[in-house]
Amino acid sequence: MSSERVVDLLRTAYADEIETVMNYQTNAIVLDGVRAEEIKESLKQDVQEELGHAEQLGQRLKQLDARPPGSAEFTARQESLQPPEDSTDVLAVINGVLDAEEDAIATYRELVDAADEAGDPVTEDLAVTLLSDEEAHRTEFRGFQKEYQRE
Repeated sequence: MSSERVVDLLRTAYADEIETVMNYQTNAIVLDGVRAEEIKESLKQDVQEELGHAEQLGQRLKQLDARPPGSAEFTARQESLQPPEDSTDVLAVINGVLDAEEDAIATYRELVDAADEAGDPVTEDLAVTLLSDEEAHRTEFRGFQKEYQRE
């Protein structure tokens, strides 16, 4: 059985993934302009991956006799990923994505350590897999950031 810390981190990660889905979807809808198209497409693809992460985290919580949080337990934390006032401010969205990815990476690293300490190799393996996905997203959006900062 995993520790309370592992369950708390799984619940935090689940809520963060759901919030990310909402913000990626919203930004993919509200961004305007020819230059925004590649970012919008990337966000749309990432929505499905982030939703898959939430599903995996929720299933792991269930396996541990816990449950994922519902909306009444949800606290939004992704201030920098809110849709920009200027719908052509693609760089603001890119920076918000990078903030969200950094937060997810930190959570998954903490979860890897907590699961290891708790002797929970299944959760540790899941956290390593999700950490790898988030690091790949960060790399993709760092590339977008470099491109937009040059212009």
